Amino acid sequence: MARKSSLLKQTLIATFFFILVIYALFTTFFHTSFTASDPSSSDEELEFSSRENLNFPEKRIDPSGFRGKVKVFMYDLPHKFTYGIIQQHRLARGGSAVADVTTLNYPGHQHMHEWFLFSDLARPESERVGSPMTKVNDPEEADLFYVPVFSSLSLIVNAGRPPGTGLGYNDEETQEALVEWLEGQQYWRRNNGWDHVIIAGDPNALYRVVNRVKNAVLLVSDFGRLRPDQGSLVKDVIIPYSHRISAYTGDFGVQERKTLLFFMGNRYRKEGGKIRDLLFQILENEKDVLIKHGTQSRENRRAASRGMHTSKFCLNPAGDTPSACRLFDAIVSLCVPVIVSDSIELPFEDIIDYRKFSVFVDTAAALKPGYLVSLLRKVPVKKIIAYQKAMKEVRRYYDYTDPNGTVNEVRRQVSQKLPLIKLMINRDKRLVKKGSSEPTCSCLCSNRTRIISSL
Repeated sequence: MARKSSLLKQTLIATFFFILVIYALFTTFFHTSFTASDPSSSDEELEFSSRENLNFPEKRIDPSGFRGKVKVFMYDLPHKFTYGIIQQHRLARGGSAVADVTTLNYPGHQHMHEWFLFSDLARPESERVGSPMTKVNDPEEADLFYVPVFSSLSLIVNAGRPPGTGLGYNDEETQEALVEWLEGQQYWRRNNGWDHVIIAGDPNALYRVVNRVKNAVLLVSDFGRLRPDQGSLVKDVIIPYSHRISAYTGDFGVQERKTLLFFMGNRYRKEGGKIRDLLFQILENEKDVLIKHGTQSRENRRAASRGMHTSKFCLNPAGDTPSACRLFDAIVSLCVPVIVSDSIELPFEDIIDYRKFSVFVDTAAALKPGYLVSLLRKVPVKKIIAYQKAMKEVRRYYDYTDPNGTVNEVRRQVSQKLPLIKLMINRDKRLVKKGSSEPTCSCLCSNRTRIISSL
């Protein structure tokens, strides 16, 4: 009995010391305060025992990367960067000046996205139902800063006008003035522009100053005019052109679509767009193919609308850069896009699989005589109808006037950049500046591979 009592005491003592050791280990690994290694500083100065002392955020960031809706502040730019450009565009076309430029309407063209994104944030917050972003009037509350410059309209103020008829307007001077204005703003200087969003929809928009604003999130149609260190899928957002063709409202099917393949646009382009002339030579004599040269005009838009609404497939070759507005005209027309542009980037690819309603053909294959039409003639009617149904499901994403359309999708894409923006802001403050223009680990360059035919 005495032996059992002694054994029990030993067991209790061993258990006590075991619990004590576990407690000590737990305290050491999970409750040790952060201590710097500088021996010249006192423990009191170097010990950090709370999140408050480390200036960590009080609230946890949710899995989506930000706390609730992202807060955006839109700069009240001088009118010479917004409505004043509309006035200049009007004057260059023989219009008269108005005293209050804010009464002017933005002229209709494929880059109206800059107008729709501006007017969305100009509305009262109560009218911005469903937006992923909340507009704030105090810049101190903002996560992001939107710069609503009409950069694409500025580019074409004097387009097609004889020298001397533009009343002295100069797009390059406007670009320079914009950047000088931005660099004078404390919120731009605070984070070196990383938390700013700038629209440059036309591939040539802001071309003179893009290197000075490349830290910002750029809203672009493609990366055709940008170096890898200026634009990337990681930092920037691909946005769709504003379609100019009216949406097709008829039924699914091919009964009213007698033309196999349709294209209407400028035959002669530069750089990657040279493929257009080659495709014209191959396709213009093919049966059931309608391919016509045409520039932007009201009459040509009507003809293009008729052509797209009565064709099974619509050809979408590269322009001067990989993208073209014709793709989005085709989608709203339920005309299956045939994309011949090896380096194209497409909007909203995190939620849209373009293979479900588009045919991708690499350039080399498309230029083989007879290949393209032979490929398309083999597509069964059932599959064409499936393409049409898929396009109807997604075409709201390309409609800037839809309350749940393009504007909200662009805002959503920008919102998703916020964790990266915060990372780059903090990273930028510790890095040694280098003069290299080579892409860094923050850059995911646009498509440099070759696509294959999707049929």
